[in-house]
Amino acid sequence: MSKAKTDEITPIQRETLEAICRLVDAKGFPPTMKELSEIFEISHASAHDRINQLVQKGYLKREEGKSRGLTVVRRTNEIAATLVAIPVIGIVPAGLPLLAEENIIGEVLVESSVVRSGKHFALRAVGESMKGAGIHDGDLIIVRQQPIAEDGNIVVALLNSEATVKRLKIKDDLIELVPENPEFQNIRIRPEDDLRILGKVVGWKRN
Repeated sequence: MSKAKTDEITPIQRETLEAICRLVDAKGFPPTMKELSEIFEISHASAHDRINQLVQKGYLKREEGKSRGLTVVRRTNEIAATLVAIPVIGIVPAGLPLLAEENIIGEVLVESSVVRSGKHFALRAVGESMKGAGIHDGDLIIVRQQPIAEDGNIVVALLNSEATVKRLKIKDDLIELVPENPEFQNIRIRPEDDLRILGKVVGWKRN
């Protein structure tokens, strides 16, 4: 029996690939197997089988040991993404505008559907305080620049001149920056603290 051509893709495989691409474009990261099985109302084993087929045909690449360890290697012509360049910024010193030339250290290409409106920038994640959300050391975090955020948003904040990436929790008068790693403690914002929201995290790209 001859080996199937890489370009050949069944309707079920195409449906699976399209769903993964939509999630990557909308959120900046791929679904877990659990999420895929819920989307298609199939078992985990069936979801793994679909992914394995797309990996074998060269559409996906898997990183073992990660719950979101899928990378879209290529797409069909029908679901090709439009890429746009956004600036990558380094350390954010107090007093300088966020996208000042002194802060910009490069550019990264991002799917246009991820950065539909507003100004966006990218930061390199440092450490593992947000690994529970799927953000790991060295990942590029995609951020929409905005001075306010809602309870539950993952944000880039400037706390007393130190930049940090955490989940924002607001309850009555209590404001906290919460890590997604039990090894790290919540940061409770005190009245004397200087907290500035730099932007909302809309996605991230694996290192």
